[in-house]
Amino acid sequence: MTTLVKQTWAGLRVLIVMTVLLGILYPLAVWAIARIPGLESNAEGSIVTQHGQAVGSSLIGVDPVPADPARDPWFHTRPSAATPEMPSGASNKGPYNEDLVKTIQERRAAIAQREGVSPGQVPPDAVTASASGLDPAISVAYADLQAQRVAKNTGLPLDRVKQLIDQNTSGAGIGVPGVNVLPLNLAVQAAAGGAH
Repeated sequence: MTTLVKQTWAGLRVLIVMTVLLGILYPLAVWAIARIPGLESNAEGSIVTQHGQAVGSSLIGVDPVPADPARDPWFHTRPSAATPEMPSGASNKGPYNEDLVKTIQERRAAIAQREGVSPGQVPPDAVTASASGLDPAISVAYADLQAQRVAKNTGLPLDRVKQLIDQNTSGAGIGVPGVNVLPLNLAVQAAAGGAH
């Protein structure tokens, strides 16, 4: 009986110590580190604000839904494989999966129609979802493809739209320089006078 009591007491002590360490001290340490100046924005989701209102995150791409698809003034992100059951993640379908191939062909045709180009001109990142399904950046090629439509629907000169693309291009893309869609759309909106 004494061995059982000793083992039980030893187990309880380990449980109490681990609960204090991992359930209280560790979360408090992580919270405190996240409050260090310079890290706080990342810890809070890198929220982008405009006029004191949160308009999105610089780390999460959300495809804008135009009120009038015929006069769509927005740059679009990569497609997402997210579903209501799985809000983030890849489809896990390989390049020879018939459903994936069909989906990519449908996306390519829809984007080609929206941008007024041939399907062969649509860049790969415009039709393929990323691993997370939430990438905030697109390739410069995909941004350039959308520039003509955005210029037409916002009334901005094409050169000004391309200048805004250049200003929002960084090295943080999908293996190549990328354009973060949210800041680009906000810059276009500001340049167009906030009408959209």
